[in-house]
Amino acid sequence: MQMPTDRPPADSGSLPDRVRAALADRSPREVPMFGGISFMIEDRMVAAARRDGDLLLRIDPAQHDRLLALPGAKPAMMGPTRPMGDNWLAVDGVGLEGAGLEAWLAHALEHHAAQTPPR
Repeated sequence: MQMPTDRPPADSGSLPDRVRAALADRSPREVPMFGGISFMIEDRMVAAARRDGDLLLRIDPAQHDRLLALPGAKPAMMGPTRPMGDNWLAVDGVGLEGAGLEAWLAHALEHHAAQTPPR
């Protein structure tokens, strides 16, 4: 029997609420950054829910081209003309539908787990 929880399912609500619910078991710290709310785990940014509805992800640069080919993915930009580099990827709302949010967060969390913790 599944027990009810006091947090909303990760597929309902605004993007910040959905990210918050999906990462709740990791106790992320929220910081206003990158035009939205960034979610920090162990003092390192994993993702940001941007005001424009995109999800910004910090990813393994070796996976950038492969992930960029997936539905909803696009290069992350700082402003209209400045690419953020291969460590970053943006995902639009289409790519975040259904289980898409959790799948994208899994890529960011995998990269996070592989990094050396800050001193």
